[in-house]
Amino acid sequence: MKQRLKKIWQSLKIKQKIKVFTNVVFLLILLSIFLAAWTVKYSLLDFSVILNSNSIASDFVQCMEEEAGLFEAYVKTGKKDMYEDLERAILSTQKVIAQLPFDYERIGEKRYAKTWSVLNMYQVYCERRKHVLNEGERTAEYIADLYEVYDMQNYLQNYAKELMRDTLEDGVRIYLGKVKTIVVIPIALILFELLFFYCIRKLSELLNSSIVSPVVELAEASRRIAENDFFIEDIKAQSEDELGELVVAFNKMKYATGEYIMALEERRKALDLYHAEELEKIEISARLDAMELDLLKSQINPHFLFNTLNVIGGMANLEGAQTTEAMIQSLSVLFRYNLKTPEKKVTLARELKVVKDYMFLQEMRFGGRITYEIDCQTDAELVLIPTFTFQPVVENAIIHGLAPKEKGGQILIRIRERFGKICIVVADNGVGMDLEKLHRLRRELREDKITRTDLTSIGLSNIYRRIHMMYEGGTMQIHSKQEVGTIIRICINDERGNHFGE
Repeated sequence: MKQRLKKIWQSLKIKQKIKVFTNVVFLLILLSIFLAAWTVKYSLLDFSVILNSNSIASDFVQCMEEEAGLFEAYVKTGKKDMYEDLERAILSTQKVIAQLPFDYERIGEKRYAKTWSVLNMYQVYCERRKHVLNEGERTAEYIADLYEVYDMQNYLQNYAKELMRDTLEDGVRIYLGKVKTIVVIPIALILFELLFFYCIRKLSELLNSSIVSPVVELAEASRRIAENDFFIEDIKAQSEDELGELVVAFNKMKYATGEYIMALEERRKALDLYHAEELEKIEISARLDAMELDLLKSQINPHFLFNTLNVIGGMANLEGAQTTEAMIQSLSVLFRYNLKTPEKKVTLARELKVVKDYMFLQEMRFGGRITYEIDCQTDAELVLIPTFTFQPVVENAIIHGLAPKEKGGQILIRIRERFGKICIVVADNGVGMDLEKLHRLRRELREDKITRTDLTSIGLSNIYRRIHMMYEGGTMQIHSKQEVGTIIRICINDERGNHFGE
């Protein structure tokens, strides 16, 4: 079976091999996403439903007890503030009752019957309570109605407690049923991931042996031919695709060219031996042969190099590497901006473009763990800010805030106009800093004592100094809280594009 699959693979064309590899990887990624989503749903969402049901049942008990207590206190005292508290308690009870689960398929017959009884009784209770509260004089009929309301309150409280007990019992039962499966889930996920890794590794080895290795051997053979070494070992073609055909043609042309060059060399030697008296003619003939040999070499070397490069270019075209091309373009923009930007100030739009290119590379690097959002409410084409303002701040947020966080996070860049100033906020929801570290960083920025080994902190120190030197009243503030995130706020004078090039 293994040999049969290998034979089928070798018979495929390059485009078909790449398509097979891409489809398999895509399928494995989809399976991984499905397993992760199912795990989250099974282990978190279902438990959240249980906890939410328990919480609602408990809130119902508390609300009924609070409402009953406030009702009794108001009936006895008749104070206005007591009536306001009672109204708030009644609203809370109504809100909780509206949240009670009332799905027969979900909560079962027992909880459904009790919930139904509570809902119906509460409607009757609300009417009787309203009637008592609106009665003015305390007659015998009023007293009878009042104690009827008390009885209904006791009834609702008892049913609320029973409903809470049943809800807790159902939650415990469901939890115990899921615990066994939850224990098995991590082991199953590890086995699935190992299987995925094994499949991708095997496919990568097949691609390497059938495409990459022949190209490398062709490049090495072309280099040796360029050094006039035509009698090298044949390149082995293990596949029947375009590369296999190219290898076969390369071997044939290599031998044909070598034989032709040897024939030329033997002819020259024969002319030297048998026509010694015609030295001048032999010399001319030898020169002609040498020129012919050089001409042949000049035709052969570019031919083979062109064929080899053409195959490599064709492979890149077949792979459709748009993402790689986009990453290279973004990286070139960053290098060009960092190395060829002499201005002290540039437009806000230009800085934001560099940030977008930088964050694109980081998103590719962290595979979706890090995202960003830009909220700019000013004219970015006119506003001027110091050069290299965003990248060091964003880089610091990624390295010290989001990268150490297992789930990654988000960076928010917000720009606003406030009273003649441009306010820039760069916030992340990373690991943050404790107060001691935050105070130390602020002190080091104020006193310019950032250590030279911490490159990202050097970038912050550079921005801090430039803002205070370039703008009167310019500020840079750092706020952070451990396990919450970090915010860097920069405020500078609002300068428009007529100062460009300062």
